[in-house]
Amino acid sequence: MNLSRFPRRRYTPGPTPVEKLEALSKALGGPNIYIKRDDLLGLAGGGNKTRKLEFLMGDAITKGADTVITCGAVQSNHCRLTLAACIKEGLKCQMVLEQRVPGSYSKDASGNNFLFELMGVEATHVVDGGADLLGKMTEIAEELRKQGRKPYIIPGGGSNEVGALGYVACAQELVTQLFEMDLKIDNIVLTSGSTGTHAGMLTGMFGVNGQIPITGIGINRRNDRQIPAVFDLVSRTSAKLGLANPPKLEDVTVFEDYIGDGYSRPTPGMVEAVKTFATTEAILLDPVYTGKTADGLISLVKKGYFKDSENILFLHTGGSPALYHYKADILP
Repeated sequence: MNLSRFPRRRYTPGPTPVEKLEALSKALGGPNIYIKRDDLLGLAGGGNKTRKLEFLMGDAITKGADTVITCGAVQSNHCRLTLAACIKEGLKCQMVLEQRVPGSYSKDASGNNFLFELMGVEATHVVDGGADLLGKMTEIAEELRKQGRKPYIIPGGGSNEVGALGYVACAQELVTQLFEMDLKIDNIVLTSGSTGTHAGMLTGMFGVNGQIPITGIGINRRNDRQIPAVFDLVSRTSAKLGLANPPKLEDVTVFEDYIGDGYSRPTPGMVEAVKTFATTEAILLDPVYTGKTADGLISLVKKGYFKDSENILFLHTGGSPALYHYKADILP
């Protein structure tokens, strides 16, 4: 794959670390657990959206944009990082925040809401759950064009075939790291949400012939919608790259058992997983994404889904700034 043909900005100086979680592996008594620390990526607070934004912002700047419009839930890590990237590039940023839990937005809330205000978002548009987010962003873009501005729309999670290139690049980076570490990884466990990370990683692994299975943990949609959504983006990303041997539908694996009552709604398993990572490895997870993914990882280990002799890699996609908004759920 030749990713250098796509416009890209760089927000992280080098590869994120791969570490063995000795204490967690011992506590679980199962396979060897490793972690890729994408929570340490660049921009304010880090997280997986930084990789996607490297390509999305490259595309936006190439197209002459002066304002970026994006969307997410009220504590959106993606919106935080998009705003941070805009600040780095000298662009304005407007965001559409969806109250997926009714009445959940507060401008004065902690976590990412505080950071939106601290970093100086130009405008925040709050809509009810289930609203037409693309329609609202298109409406805002049209108004900005009337003012002579040049808006660029980034979808939720940065999850399109441009943003997914960030995790194609991550797959390439990881395979190189594993070779240098003389480390064989048998499975990668990651969050399957807006699909960009999952689809990009799976596409990239096929592109570099890495031959490492990807296990997604669903955090928002049931599999009848999630698996087709992941595969759709895999197909579009593969076409953009011109892959001769792209992933097939059966290569998309997602476990839907850890969603609970819905997106961003806490579960007992998530709470326990967040506490376990904090008390064994001093690693902070977020309640919405990585907390539920870690719950899935721990549960699959206990169920014997992975062999005790295997090496399993947990992709930490960040999000810890949102953790502080959920204190009452984690430590009631």
